[in-house]
Amino acid sequence: MRLPDHFFSGRRLEKLVENQTSYTLQNAEMHVFETYQQAERVVLQFEQPVLASMLQGKKVMHLGDSQDFDFLPGESLILPADEIMQIDFPEARRDNPTRCLAMAISDEKIQEVIQQMNERRIRVDDKEWRFVDYNFHFTNDSAIHQIIQRLLFLFTENHPSKDFFVDNMLRELIVRILQSETRKIYTEQALQLSSSNRLAFIVDYIRRHLDHPLTVETLSQKAHMSASNFHRVFKNELGISPIDFINNERIKLATSLLRDPNKKIKEIYLECGFNSLSYFNRVFKRQHKLSPREYQSQMETRRSGGN
Repeated sequence: MRLPDHFFSGRRLEKLVENQTSYTLQNAEMHVFETYQQAERVVLQFEQPVLASMLQGKKVMHLGDSQDFDFLPGESLILPADEIMQIDFPEARRDNPTRCLAMAISDEKIQEVIQQMNERRIRVDDKEWRFVDYNFHFTNDSAIHQIIQRLLFLFTENHPSKDFFVDNMLRELIVRILQSETRKIYTEQALQLSSSNRLAFIVDYIRRHLDHPLTVETLSQKAHMSASNFHRVFKNELGISPIDFINNERIKLATSLLRDPNKKIKEIYLECGFNSLSYFNRVFKRQHKLSPREYQSQMETRRSGGN
């Protein structure tokens, strides 16, 4: 993710640690923080809920009683209002600054979107949409990545209608994040939730049967829903189609198996439930930008280099 070129011509560098460039609109503020020297336990706090996204470099985040963690490019973090962050910058340098986006979104806008979702996109088993875990750390999917990139451009653009443009993008961003959080909860807690939630049961079933043929028709029967309704509800709650979710889970498994240099590609794609090598190659390359064989070779090279 990169900042628009006109950002660099417009901002002022006033300090080396968390130099801040800010843009304010009706329902949100965007702050870009740049750090040019190593620092530890830098404190930051916002009065509104915040989406923080790493653009460049590395931070180490310390949030309350939660475990410390590395914050890397391509990752985002949802924080509640008034959350105190303490941040380390272990790699920041004058020629290689750490850059992070912090987008403060009004709680009124968030609640407005959640209310509309609860009225128009009712979840299965009558669950309500809400942010379950505000300290939600996740890897941006392609949709969220594109929205953040678009917002970076819009906030820094000199356009008379940018308030309107940004408002529409914020609405989609909030929905996508809600779906991403639901997907993460169902994935990480599928077994615990499977007895009381139909989609969690399906997620658990998929993950335990990746080497079996899995179709929307089969899964919808197990969820006691029509195929069309199942597909709609699944995508509505998880933000991804059932087939894409199955392929993502299969690629996760394949990625771990490919780290074993003794595993043959044919063994791996069959073990992961792909019915052809060409389809496996295509799906894997779409996610990793490498073929399975290239990925396995890369892992072997890293191991050899480490020795």
